[in-house]
Amino acid sequence: MEHITLLIGIVIVTALVFDFTNGFHDTANAMATTISTGALKPKVAVAMSAVLNLVGAFLSVEVAKTISGGIIDESAGIRPEVIFAGLIGAIVWNLLTWLAGLPSSSSHALFGGLIGATIVSVGFDAVNADKVVMKVLIPAVAAPIVAGIAATVATRLTYRLAKGRDEKETAKGYRAGQIASAALVSLAHGTNDAQKTMGVITLALVTGGVVAPHSDPPLWVIVSAGVAIALGTYLGGWRIIRTLGKGITDIQPPQGFAAQTGAATVILASSHIGFALSTTQVCSGSIMGAGLGRKGGVVRWSTAGRMAIAWCLTLPAAGLVAGGAAFLADQGTWGVTAVAVLGLAVSGAIYAASRRKPVTHDSLDETDAAAAEPVGVVTAALQAVAPPPAGPLSPEAGRTPAAAAS
Repeated sequence: MEHITLLIGIVIVTALVFDFTNGFHDTANAMATTISTGALKPKVAVAMSAVLNLVGAFLSVEVAKTISGGIIDESAGIRPEVIFAGLIGAIVWNLLTWLAGLPSSSSHALFGGLIGATIVSVGFDAVNADKVVMKVLIPAVAAPIVAGIAATVATRLTYRLAKGRDEKETAKGYRAGQIASAALVSLAHGTNDAQKTMGVITLALVTGGVVAPHSDPPLWVIVSAGVAIALGTYLGGWRIIRTLGKGITDIQPPQGFAAQTGAATVILASSHIGFALSTTQVCSGSIMGAGLGRKGGVVRWSTAGRMAIAWCLTLPAAGLVAGGAAFLADQGTWGVTAVAVLGLAVSGAIYAASRRKPVTHDSLDETDAAAAEPVGVVTAALQAVAPPPAGPLSPEAGRTPAAAAS
């Protein structure tokens, strides 16, 4: 390994911090339905997910290559300061949506941050627009739809196969299936999301002349990224677990099994061909599809709508924050220092806000209304874009009479 400068070291540490936030932000993808149906206890679920995220990080490097030499032209004069600014934009958006309990895409926050910082610092020509469209935007639209359709069909099939059988016995079987499918989703998450941080670190090493262009991530990069996302996963993103597990629809064991199996299939297939898709969007689409697939099941479209708005805002919002950070970082050492201080201040403020109304694994049995509603400043921002429907809201809003009575 060649000499790593202080700035590249800072970028590597910041990338691992992003990876850590990605872990606790996306724990819900694998474990929300498993926890909500009682298939696994919350702490056991996140521990299993953490281990499998770590294992998954070692299975492929295709997505890492998409990041390190795909969406950004690494030969266009990209400097470590640009990558640092992009990571700050991604971290800030991750923490804001975590505070709100919204399952937005950590992946798109990272893409938006890198693209915004690159445009401000280098120019539009340094962004490979065709790769962004083919490997980011198209999968962003297609993957949740495909996963949702697959989950709808699978849910209807599972209920048809279980028709006439004892509900309690079939529920036990599906809970066992949920554990297996949740493990598969965790493994798939490691193969896709951990690699994004590997790609960013590798890009930083390329820009600093530490490794050659188009290199695979070094082993120490793979290990550190896998450990960071596993640690974040183990902490458990309880706010987002509550939203995905209870806020979108009422999940029963057959639905949870169908949703997780569909999501894992889509994520693993995408990782194999190098599509850096959003595992959050895939899993959310699967849960919605599972809600529609059960007779009498209802999707809470108000919650789904807020999630969709957050998805649409993620790329530009992270890009704007990162663009401002890149402008400061371009001013020299004092600018990089200012970006670091501002990033720490904003992150600290968000953490302090979260402590006013903490959500832990003991909070997961709270009402559906609480699970469906984001909080604080982000709520106001989202409602300004898409106000809630007129009329009083109740915990039973958007549910069938049968579901409300249960």
